[in-house]
Amino acid sequence: MIAQILFALGLVLFVEGLAYALAPHLLERMLEMLRALPIPSRRQVGLVAMALGLMLVLASDLIPF
Repeated sequence: MIAQILFALGLVLFVEGLAYALAPHLLERMLEMLRALPIPSRRQVGLVAMALGLMLVLASDLIPF
């Protein structure tokens, strides 16, 4: 269980780092767009992202490796 959590965290950090390394200007523009959104909309985006992430985690338990 701990190994899976560490693997998932490492994968998230890898993808985040890859995005910053390959397209920093694109990320800056995306952050500016997020700043322009009202706070309730940002909260909705965060909740949708959390729900999708949770669905992926739960679905990964159903797939045998």
